[in-house]
Amino acid sequence: MGLKEKLESGGFAVTAELAPPKGTDTTRLVECAKAIKGRVDAVNLTDFQSAVVRVSSLGAAILIKQQGLEPVMQITGRDRNRIAIQGELLSAAAVGIKNILALTGDHPVFGDNKQAKPVFELDSVNILETATCLMQGKDLAGNPLNGTPEFYLGASVTPHYDPIELQIIKMEKKIKAGAKFFQTQAIYDIQDMKRLKEMTLHLDVKILAGIIPLKSAGMAEYMNKNVPGIYVPEHIIQKLRNSQDKVKEGLKIAAELINQLKDGKLCDGVHIMAIGAEENVPLLLDMCGF
Repeated sequence: MGLKEKLESGGFAVTAELAPPKGTDTTRLVECAKAIKGRVDAVNLTDFQSAVVRVSSLGAAILIKQQGLEPVMQITGRDRNRIAIQGELLSAAAVGIKNILALTGDHPVFGDNKQAKPVFELDSVNILETATCLMQGKDLAGNPLNGTPEFYLGASVTPHYDPIELQIIKMEKKIKAGAKFFQTQAIYDIQDMKRLKEMTLHLDVKILAGIIPLKSAGMAEYMNKNVPGIYVPEHIIQKLRNSQDKVKEGLKIAAELINQLKDGKLCDGVHIMAIGAEENVPLLLDMCGF
């Protein structure tokens, strides 16, 4: 059962994020993928995350598909104009990749090639509109396609946001543009998901709660200060400070949160983002009984 079928049948979906390598050695990417094969519904491949040069999301998605896993290809508007975005979407469809996550993208100034010229011709909503247009058999200029792609479109949302109403408005725009599922920014406070759940009851959409296992109290404090939309409560930071094995404690905290989300029916699944510690994902899956 694929991601779309799992979500639309009412199942609790589990996806995991893998970062393509900076270089041509894909050994670790493939090994991490094999370790979760059959245990997750899809694998999300980041698109030059943090504006850092890497193997592309499309290239990594093809590798993951060759290993027998279902990929979710990310695509941002930072590096591509409308021709390149349409071409990459058609390329994905041509090799059987259907799950697409549309993002605007971080500015190049945050990456490792700061002199790069940003494009941003299309933002996340425009990318969704573009994919929807292609699915209708035409490109953005109205020219007919020889073969029509089929996509399952996703986007992002940030539950810890004030005022949250602005995020709901963005969600509504993205749904109108074609989004069928959303991945959230990492959450650590169950109340954030409860609030999002209550405020999206009128929306016909599936939501995957973002989960980033913490590795230390310092990591939590850094994200609180520097990553917009992430809030780690003090009681969780204290748990990490008091723990002898901080990585294991971080996984335990993540597992408890996942179980709370699932048992409380606060989302339609979870998206695990291990960020450099992808080898720990199988252990987290074990702890959650997946």
